[in-house]
Amino acid sequence: MTSEHGPDRITPPAMAETGSILAMGLEPRDDRPVPRKRVWSWAMWDWATQPFNSVILTFVWASLYLVSDSFLPPEMAALADGDPAKDRALAELTSGYGLATTLAGILILVLAPVLGQRADASGRKKRWLVAATVGLALVQFALFFVEADPAFFWFGAIALSLGAVVSEIAGVNYNAMLVEVSTPRTIGKVSGLGWGLGYIGGILALGIVVVVTQFDWFGMDTSNGMAYRVIAVGCAVWTLVFAIPLVRNVPEAPGRGSEHRVGFFRSYAALVRDLRTLFRTHRPTFWFLLASAVYRDGLAGVFAFGGVLASVAFHFTTDEVMIFGIAANLVAGVSTIVAGRFDDRFGSRSVIVFALTGLVAMALVVFFLRDLGTIVFWICGLLLSSFVGPAQAASRALLARVTPDGMQGEIFGLYATTGRVASFLAPAAWTLAIALAGSTVWGVLGLALVLLVGLVLLLLVRLPKHVRAEH
Repeated sequence: MTSEHGPDRITPPAMAETGSILAMGLEPRDDRPVPRKRVWSWAMWDWATQPFNSVILTFVWASLYLVSDSFLPPEMAALADGDPAKDRALAELTSGYGLATTLAGILILVLAPVLGQRADASGRKKRWLVAATVGLALVQFALFFVEADPAFFWFGAIALSLGAVVSEIAGVNYNAMLVEVSTPRTIGKVSGLGWGLGYIGGILALGIVVVVTQFDWFGMDTSNGMAYRVIAVGCAVWTLVFAIPLVRNVPEAPGRGSEHRVGFFRSYAALVRDLRTLFRTHRPTFWFLLASAVYRDGLAGVFAFGGVLASVAFHFTTDEVMIFGIAANLVAGVSTIVAGRFDDRFGSRSVIVFALTGLVAMALVVFFLRDLGTIVFWICGLLLSSFVGPAQAASRALLARVTPDGMQGEIFGLYATTGRVASFLAPAAWTLAIALAGSTVWGVLGLALVLLVGLVLLLLVRLPKHVRAEH
């Protein structure tokens, strides 16, 4: 591969016209300006769905309610905190929740090639997004019926896992609509707007929960888990209300005809053909996709199980977990903005390597210094959060640098697809570590292992010289 200033230009190979990669809708559009109202309406979907991630999955509902004393047998719940028998019982809950999450990841793995094909060939991306968003809201409404009783544990765990799957389906179509609300010059800014609104939405939603808690729920009867059940309903209403701008103001893009439609089983063969073509012609990009699929799942695991670690392994109070969640989102957002400057100066790969190294190191510190108490998780947990955002943002930038000219749409679509294929790794490692050790805190070692494997794979990627020369 010659320098970008050399006489030869890369001619991208013709990827298989199957739609498995083009599905994500990231082909560059022209430079006609997009109405600001449409851009903001699209970005508000991140705001609308963020409470499911931050409040339901990570910092409040799952970590403070589903894996708490509320779902232990009465005689076990009556034991003192720190009692070995009680810790083992709580570990069984966290392991069970991890198992449900693992199964959800496997379901995403099975569906990923199908979701990666061009589901919008007949112009239905928005329709699928709206349907999945309504499904996500219904799952959150269903959590209202999860009473504080061991008999309802698996109902809650399965509902949460189903919500994660529906959220992924919605995210595929949401991301595919990015080019419909941006131009080649503004695609990064518009994407960043969505990320930013998501962080802000998560902080605000957690803040509301903290405030309501401080006022003791204004006298509401909170027995039988009612407080958490009402939180789930509130998140469902939030999702529906703030998704309205997208429904009203972002039009459905025209379909591109039926020639790219792929059947359920044929889509697997299509994905394999596209990967084979990429492996033959642009191998560094192929290996980066593989490495990033692994470590990005580890990054997702940090947030997915961070709240569980805080509440179960470090015995954070309810308020402490929620305040930690607000701080973690804030730290992640600020660090991502700051890391952008280092990305331009030192290169995306350097930022990713530094962030992943920091994540693995902090995970090990959390594990080995766990006996020092909550201060360890406050410090190292926030540092873990500060590394997640930069790694995610720099990954997209690095992929742009190793993508041959003219193949951006195909490669970014494959980037999204491969990330979903590996979405079971972190939950599986978390579950296995806890099951083997019988203690929730060991789950952090499972996450560290996934991040370490991704880091090693990334270090083995040999970037083209012209990419290195840019930095």
